[in-house]
Amino acid sequence: MTNTAHAIVLGAGSWGTALAQLLASHGHVVTLWMRDAAQAEAINAARENARYLPGASLHETITATADVPDFAACDVCLSVIPAQHTRAQLQRFAGHIPNGLPIVLCSKGIEISTLDFMNEVLAETVPHAVRFVLSGPSFAKDVVKGLPTAVTLAGDDLEAANRLAPLIRGLTFRPYTTDDMIGAEVGGAVKNVLAIACGMLLGMGLGQSAHAALIARGFAEMNRLGAALGARTETLSGLCGLGDLVLTCSSVQSRNMSCGMQLGKGESLAEILAARNSVTEGVATAPALVKLAQREGVDMPICVATNRVLSGEITPAQAMTDLLARPLKSEY
Repeated sequence: MTNTAHAIVLGAGSWGTALAQLLASHGHVVTLWMRDAAQAEAINAARENARYLPGASLHETITATADVPDFAACDVCLSVIPAQHTRAQLQRFAGHIPNGLPIVLCSKGIEISTLDFMNEVLAETVPHAVRFVLSGPSFAKDVVKGLPTAVTLAGDDLEAANRLAPLIRGLTFRPYTTDDMIGAEVGGAVKNVLAIACGMLLGMGLGQSAHAALIARGFAEMNRLGAALGARTETLSGLCGLGDLVLTCSSVQSRNMSCGMQLGKGESLAEILAARNSVTEGVATAPALVKLAQREGVDMPICVATNRVLSGEITPAQAMTDLLARPLKSEY
């Protein structure tokens, strides 16, 4: 891979735009793809993604487009398409993607219809690509500002991940590598649902002690599911598991946590989502996560309670009452 690479970023939300800016700021040429041609034209004219990342002046080597990108001329592709739309877009591009192209999956979630993680979706839609997963505690605004950020880059082949990492790294953006893709994906998906739960708790004013307990017990649920799916404990104890969980469950910058806080204050989910222009991945992930846990025989009471609130079955207050009323047991 050359020092100057051509990268394609699929998805121009806040995270996709931040990753495009990261790559461009270190000398790479970047094509930023989105579905909306008018948005692409506006980004190219103003050098700003005013819809999703206002105030960030985009590097001159970023070109936005709604056309099919030139995959044959690129060195790496980052897919930042929302999880529930990833399959459709990858199917659309599959015939244009050359054999062996590294595709880095940067969306966190579980497909509702299949219960597949994103690396499984990629394997089914573009089997000739080389799969990677990028996950970890990272807010788009922090990355664009050049604030220190560390993430996990996972791939089936650790040596391939090690070769790719220097292209993605920045002066303040540090990827650590692993060959545990399922661990990286479990951490990224589960933490979004748990962040909604933590937001509800804080929205109801239940205090920091309860908040810490919920994070700890949620982490136990994450580890139980990871173990059932073959993830390694050390992966989930790292950046893409515990690290991402702590960040997402502790900041109103998180769309998932802020959604939970609004629910905890009595707002309806429909009202919350209608007022947003960005996807809150945990809302769609919750029902898929519960079904996956049931399939694997894994007990995830916090995630189940959160999904019941999101579906309108119970209130946040009832969810907390039900969790506290569970039978006592050993912590481990």
